[in-house]
Amino acid sequence: MSRDTEKRSGIVEVSGKTIVPERDKDRPLVLEAMHLGIDFGGLTAVDEFNIGVGATEIMGLIGPNGAGKTTVFNLLTKVYQPTRGTILLNGKDTQGMTPASVNEAGIARTFQNIRLFDKLTVEENVKIGLHNHIGYGMFTGMFRLPKYFKEEKKAHEKALELLDIFDMAGEADVRADSLPYGAQRRLEIVRALATGPKILLLDEPAAGMNPSETEELMKNIEKIRDRFGIAVMLIEHDMKLVMGICETIAVLNFGKIIAKGTPSEIQNDPGVIEAYLGTKKEG
Repeated sequence: MSRDTEKRSGIVEVSGKTIVPERDKDRPLVLEAMHLGIDFGGLTAVDEFNIGVGATEIMGLIGPNGAGKTTVFNLLTKVYQPTRGTILLNGKDTQGMTPASVNEAGIARTFQNIRLFDKLTVEENVKIGLHNHIGYGMFTGMFRLPKYFKEEKKAHEKALELLDIFDMAGEADVRADSLPYGAQRRLEIVRALATGPKILLLDEPAAGMNPSETEELMKNIEKIRDRFGIAVMLIEHDMKLVMGICETIAVLNFGKIIAKGTPSEIQNDPGVIEAYLGTKKEG
């Protein structure tokens, strides 16, 4: 199918039923999942999961509690190895990769439960995310050779630059466990960005945030997409955030995608309404 068909308010169909923002129509998909599934014993948790994410797309993955959303993220990042199916990152099959190698290849994520190094400072947490880009080895670090100081200076400057996205540079020397909950959420996103991803997976990034923090988060996600030229895929229960920022949305229910489309299409999909609200009883 032609890459310039079926325009939907800036969204185009590029292959099969994959839709992406029009600006990404002539660029390879950053992430593809084909017939992805996983079984735990006799239970099928995810089945026939098929998506494609454009190079700079903001996609939402939504669904009722227990639908399998975080399991999908665990599959994409190889926390779980799929029982079946294929995951392509920038066109490369990720079969056999570990979470570390997938991260190095270009997928970064945050978690439902914040996973920071509590006793380290804000800047030190970000520097851990920069480990893929540190240009010195153990010998240079042990003996504090000139290259060590040069690379550490670069890491310090890069960490402050990333923190400044969320106006957190002034808290660089603060211990992570002393930050308010919302700030810890933001720090986790900054640390994920520090790995230099091609796609950023955010698992409930607005959890614990108040309305003003959520509004700011929406702006910052767009800022991240535009500044770094990367894709963002997010799981979120805050429908105002999802509908306000996502360009495309996939809806998961009982481990299967039941709908894909633009926010307006998803809002008016009878199957989606039933999955969230249940079937209305007669009588």
